[in-house]
Amino acid sequence: MTEYFVDNWDPAYGASFEASSGPASQSTAQINTDVELPAAAWRPLTAPPTVRAPDVVLLVDGVRRIDASLWTREEDGTSHPGLAASYAAGVVRCDLRAGVASLAGALVERGLFTTSPTAGDITAGTVRYGVRQVAGAPDPARLVPAVQGPLTALEVAVSTEVRGESDDLLVVDGPLRNRRQLSRTIGYVKTQQSQYLDGALTKVVTELRPGERSPVFLMGTAWGGYSWYLRLPGPAGAPWAGIVRLECTTEMPSQEAIELADLSLLTLPRFASTPYKDPRAPQNLIPIAGLERRLRGLLGDSRLLHRALTLAAARSAVPA
Repeated sequence: MTEYFVDNWDPAYGASFEASSGPASQSTAQINTDVELPAAAWRPLTAPPTVRAPDVVLLVDGVRRIDASLWTREEDGTSHPGLAASYAAGVVRCDLRAGVASLAGALVERGLFTTSPTAGDITAGTVRYGVRQVAGAPDPARLVPAVQGPLTALEVAVSTEVRGESDDLLVVDGPLRNRRQLSRTIGYVKTQQSQYLDGALTKVVTELRPGERSPVFLMGTAWGGYSWYLRLPGPAGAPWAGIVRLECTTEMPSQEAIELADLSLLTLPRFASTPYKDPRAPQNLIPIAGLERRLRGLLGDSRLLHRALTLAAARSAVPA
């Protein structure tokens, strides 16, 4: 008989497991499942008693917002789309010894993303949007993804700026992608969009109990790396409820990746959110949720910025 589950996530945020072709769709990435244990020996794992949690955990996240959509009018009569975006990145420093968390650093930038070859910076009141030209056809759909690169660079900059302790652990919200040069860093993927394992190994993952992880495996994707699954504490629910995927760079021996996997078991569960506090519980970690709110505040009032951009655009249309 078919079983049904109600996902703990608020439907406004989608589902905790999202796959473009349904949960059964399989990734085409080449996977090596024998990194830590042979596939036939896969089982839920817990951290060895000899592993000690780091004194400091740094959690990194970024937010972005579209302040206005624009169009240019070129001298040759053509038009190009553009968007004015604000984006910010920050780091929360969690001192596990003292049991306190604080904002360690934050950076804010704004950009005018456009395919126009002639566009320049735009000043809206006291705020300046530096032009960032997007190569290719003038398609508005290509502009929003273009914001991700500068935002990722901002996350790398603020992470490098605040790191001090040599034994801290840096947790990046989302896949690592081109942040793999950061040391002692893991990517935290809270929404599972693809299945990378076969049915037997997926069963090991969905049967994890809170505080358990899967063995480490190797993903042969374009952004390939070591990866593992972990179930956070939270209410019982759908098979993938509370499961997150972690990843780290392959620019380290596999044993170091396994050690990072054990560290994740000792640190991430203590940051898990609860449904009455966060609609994306438990995956949206409490420090990350607080950081997102702080960063959105740093972006400024969207209504005032939109008005300032409207006035700036109107001034640019007045003949000199």
